Amino acid sequence: MNLILFLIIGGVAGWLAGLIMKGRGFGLLANIGIGIVGSFVGGFVFGLLQLQAGGRIGELVTATVGAVLLLAVVSAIKKD
Repeated sequence: MNLILFLIIGGVAGWLAGLIMKGRGFGLLANIGIGIVGSFVGGFVFGLLQLQAGGRIGELVTATVGAVLLLAVVSAIKKD
């Protein structure tokens, strides 16, 4: 059950990141994948900054921040 919840949160985070980064998205499925990877990135960045976000909403915020960062990096690399 935790894996399914993780995938759902990652998918929603990728979708939100695609909306936040207007014009920098890569399509629905790619954004969902980026959201899932972004959840790891967000957890890592929040850990470095010693930030904590609790509960399901906190997990979604962490994953969305990570996905936005990941989309920004991928967009910058893709642009070159």
